[in-house]
Amino acid sequence: MKVEMVMPKMGESITDGTILKWLKKVGDVVERDEIILEISTDKVDSEIPTPVGGKIIDLIAHEGDTIEVGKTIAIIEAEGKGESPAEPPKEKNEEADSIAGSVEPSEEVIQGTHEKSERPSGSRFYSPVVMNIANENNISFPELETINGSGLNGRVTKKDILNYIEHGASEKATGSPKPSSVGPVFTKTSGQEIIAMDHVRKSIAKHMIESKQTSAHVSLYTEVDMNNIYKIRERHKSSFKNREGFGLTFMPFIADATIRAIKEFPLLNASINGDNIIVKHFVNLGIAVAVDYGLIVPNIFSADERNLVGLARAINDLALRARTKKLKPDEIMNGTFSISNFGVYGTTIGFPIINQPQVAILGVGAIKKRAVVIDDAIAIRPILYLSLTIDHRLIDGAMGASFLQRISQILETYDPQTSI
Repeated sequence: MKVEMVMPKMGESITDGTILKWLKKVGDVVERDEIILEISTDKVDSEIPTPVGGKIIDLIAHEGDTIEVGKTIAIIEAEGKGESPAEPPKEKNEEADSIAGSVEPSEEVIQGTHEKSERPSGSRFYSPVVMNIANENNISFPELETINGSGLNGRVTKKDILNYIEHGASEKATGSPKPSSVGPVFTKTSGQEIIAMDHVRKSIAKHMIESKQTSAHVSLYTEVDMNNIYKIRERHKSSFKNREGFGLTFMPFIADATIRAIKEFPLLNASINGDNIIVKHFVNLGIAVAVDYGLIVPNIFSADERNLVGLARAINDLALRARTKKLKPDEIMNGTFSISNFGVYGTTIGFPIINQPQVAILGVGAIKKRAVVIDDAIAIRPILYLSLTIDHRLIDGAMGASFLQRISQILETYDPQTSI
């Protein structure tokens, strides 16, 4: 039975998609729900699975072609009497805790060591899951770099490293590890290298320039004593991971505090349309995600209706699907407030650009232990630097500062008996 595979509908506002890369060729046999190609819309890149299992007999659309939603892109000779298309299966999280620059302020910095850095001296990202397994089995960074990765852009997955441990040196790569697409690797040459921007980088560049030209950017920052949150997390992180299947990070606490503060300062959750101010009485919280192919800001819709655990689950879900290109275009639209975390790299403070048409964005730096003065005595506390970039057309300095201090106050006075 011949089955036509069509350009899928990726969102309500999406009418077409561009074929980035076919991962299979004519004659290949594929299983149902196996990833067969990568497509791009003007919002997000996605990996697309096959609707049926069988043999590919024709690829009608070619790489670089822009195809309308619903148009045929491939024909598959289905196995048996044919199978009905199905939704892609939900994947078990292996790397969700490893969103670079989006989820977790660097805990390694808190501990005063970089032994579990997600990016060693090589060019690839490594998830905390992979790094923990490597540390437990005394696998050094240089040795880790030699492991062939089956993940996106050659990333080493949990399965790869476990297979390597089981079979030993026989699984080592014969050549250099595959570089990721985060950026070019420096080489010693006397010439120049010209790298054409891909569509994602072009879109980011356009969006950032438009934001700077639209909003009057002003930035503020403050420091937060995270000792209370740190203790709550330490008390619950083991039981939380056993129950939920993923780690409890600091980001859900920061997101929760931000949402609470937004309810007290609703103009921070507004947008400007001409001479009108549009205040949203709901919070669609964007979490800026740095992935191999660029930067995207997926949203937790109705985030104000979620409790701490609900926010943790939503952030974890975004982490997994952002890394595996499972986000839908609609999920990166209609955000009302955004958070950008550069602390995962150990950066103390930064001032992010506003995600239009929003009027503010919160920046999250690394949490580092510092000597501070408390009640005229010196104490060692985990300190977080938070920054806030505001659109001065609407948000005055006084309001922005008050909002930022309110987030700080909520975090510092978080109920230590919080049930998680």
